[in-house]
Amino acid sequence: MNRFWYSALLYLLSPLLISYLAVRAIKSRDYRSRWSERFGWHKVQPTDVLFHTASMGETQAAIPLIQSIIDTYPEHRVTITTTSPTGSALVNKAFGDKVQHCYLPMDFACATQRFVNRLSPKLVVILETELWPNLLHYSQKQGAKVILANARLSESSFAKYQKYPALTEPMLKSLDYIGVQTEAEQQRFIQLGVEATKTEVTGSLKFDLKISDAILEEGKKQRAQWQRDASPIWVAASVHPGEFDAVLEAHQQLLKTHPSALLIMVPRHPEQFDTAAKRIEAHQLTIARRSQQDAVTASTQVLLGDTMGEMLKFFACGDQAFIGGSFIEHGGQNPLEAAAMGLAVLMGASRYNFTDICQMLTSVNSMISVDSSSALAQSLIENINQPSELSKRQQAAKDCVAANRGALLKHQAIIKARL
Repeated sequence: MNRFWYSALLYLLSPLLISYLAVRAIKSRDYRSRWSERFGWHKVQPTDVLFHTASMGETQAAIPLIQSIIDTYPEHRVTITTTSPTGSALVNKAFGDKVQHCYLPMDFACATQRFVNRLSPKLVVILETELWPNLLHYSQKQGAKVILANARLSESSFAKYQKYPALTEPMLKSLDYIGVQTEAEQQRFIQLGVEATKTEVTGSLKFDLKISDAILEEGKKQRAQWQRDASPIWVAASVHPGEFDAVLEAHQQLLKTHPSALLIMVPRHPEQFDTAAKRIEAHQLTIARRSQQDAVTASTQVLLGDTMGEMLKFFACGDQAFIGGSFIEHGGQNPLEAAAMGLAVLMGASRYNFTDICQMLTSVNSMISVDSSSALAQSLIENINQPSELSKRQQAAKDCVAANRGALLKHQAIIKARL
C-alpha cells in the first residue's frame, strides 16, 4: 500500500471515522465542538514551529521542551496540535495565548494539505509515534524540516510497519531527524530504512519530569487533613473500564487487614467518571468524588479522582501506585510520574507501551508485577506490612528516574540545530 491507496482508503472509511467522532461526542461533551478543526476548515495563522503532541501523556512530557523553545526563541511563532480534548485542555492550561493551538485534522489528503498550506511551518516536531503519511508528505512538500522527538517503536508497531513498506519507507525517509528513546528502538527504525546518521538515542522526555517541593508539601498537608498520616494510601492511576472491578476487589481485600486504607482511583478517560462511581457504589464502598469536592473523612474508602490535571497531586498523597491499562490488553500507561513522585509501582502483564521503562524500574526493585486482583492486594499488603522494604522501593523509584534524566537537553540541541 502506498500513500495514494492509503488516502483513498481513508476517504472510503470516512463515514466510520465520522461515526466514531459522533459516538465519542455522545459519551463526552468535550468531543461535541470544534469539528471544523478535525477537517482542516478552521483559520490558522502562519507559524514557525509546529509541535504535535496527540494526547495528554505526550503533551505533559513535551511541555518543558516547548517552553524552552519559546523562551529561547521568543520571536518564533509556535503552534501546538493535539488530537484529544484532554491534551487540548493541558495545552491551554500550560501556555494560554503564548501559542496557537488547535486539533490536528484527520489525515485526509485535502484536509491535511489545506491545514499545512495555511500554517506554512518551517519546522514540524512530532512527539513519539504520531506518524501520519499525509502530514509528513505535505510538510516536506511545504519545505518544512520534520523531527520525530521522544520516538518510540514497539515490536508490534515495528511488525505493522514492515507489512507496508511502500507506505512506511517514504514516510520515515521524509523525517529529517529522529530522537529515539532506546537503542533497541533505534535499530528498529534503521531496519525500516531510516539512515543511522539521522537517528540519536536521547532517552525519554518523561524522565525529565520536574517535581516541585510545593506539590510534595501539598500532598503531606492533604493527608493530614484527611487524618490519614499513618494510614495506607494507594493510587490506581489511569485505569480503564475493564480494570475497575479488579482494582475495587483488591481494595476490599486490603480493607480486611487495614480498615483505614484509602484508595484514590483515577479513570483514564473523563467519559468513564460516572461509570467508575457506579462501580464503586456497586462494591458497597464509601465514596468521595473529587469533582464534587466531597469531604474525605475517616469513613471514606475510595476517593474518585474525577477531575483533570491533578494526577501529580494524587500521587503526592500516596505510598503505592497501580498503573492502569496493564490488566487489559492495552499496553499499560506511563509509570514514570508515580516513580518520580517516589511511589512503589505495581503493574499488570500488559505493558508493551513502556517495555524499557518498566524493565528499568523492575531491575531496581521499584516495580512489582501483578496478574490479578488478589495478587495486587497481596503485594499492596506485603509492602504495607514491611515499611522498610516499601521505603527502599520508593527511593529506588525516585533514583531510577533521576539517573535517566537528560533527554530534554538532547532534544533542545536537536531542535536548535534546525532553527
